[in-house]
Amino acid sequence: MSSERLRLAAICGSPRKGGNSAFLLEQAVRAAEESLGDRVHATSYSLAGKSFAPCDACGRCAKLGDCRIEDDFQELRTLWMDADAVIYSVPVYHYYIPGQLKCFIDRLGNSADSYRGGRILKSLKVIGAIAQGAHLFSGQEHAIAELVHHALSMGCVPMSGDCWESYVGAGGWTRASARRDSLKKLYADGDEDARVAVQAAATLGRRVAQVALLLKAGGSQHRQLLEADGGYEDFLERLR
Repeated sequence: MSSERLRLAAICGSPRKGGNSAFLLEQAVRAAEESLGDRVHATSYSLAGKSFAPCDACGRCAKLGDCRIEDDFQELRTLWMDADAVIYSVPVYHYYIPGQLKCFIDRLGNSADSYRGGRILKSLKVIGAIAQGAHLFSGQEHAIAELVHHALSMGCVPMSGDCWESYVGAGGWTRASARRDSLKKLYADGDEDARVAVQAAATLGRRVAQVALLLKAGGSQHRQLLEADGGYEDFLERLR
């Protein structure tokens, strides 16, 4: 895939299918596709029904490049590694991201060979984060911040949507409803907070896709500089 097109991995980190996190993720993907048309190839992935065991720091991945635990990790790791951009959408669990996604991130960080020669390799994937919870102040920013830190530690570029709705990511709340379609219903009913969440998710999706495309174009233009400096192997591989 050339620098004129990009792969977008849309990862729903909710253990539930078709819920509020999936609804907001759909808004982000739709906006990315509307902005770039056929230049973006989006693949959606849901953690619902999947199995992700925790990392036990066995060290195998550092030696052999893969994880000895065989579950759904390998499938999602392949999608993540191939992507030029990643959008996560998660529900807040105890002011944090769901455990299944944390297990994936822990194992990804160890197996992706992101640390080499005393430095973090620059994968330069553009990463956006969406979080929703039951209450207005239930940890949305904490969950988004965790995903921003994940992006930085993987040599990626965290991206927000447009202000004023989105500063570090997109956040929403269900007005204490446990229904899976709460945000969708609130949005359809004209709820202002739901409108803001949808708008934030949409601008986040658009900016993630646009910046990823710009980075790929710039990387192709300055390939020789990046090859000479080193540390951009994953990024350069995706330009081919």
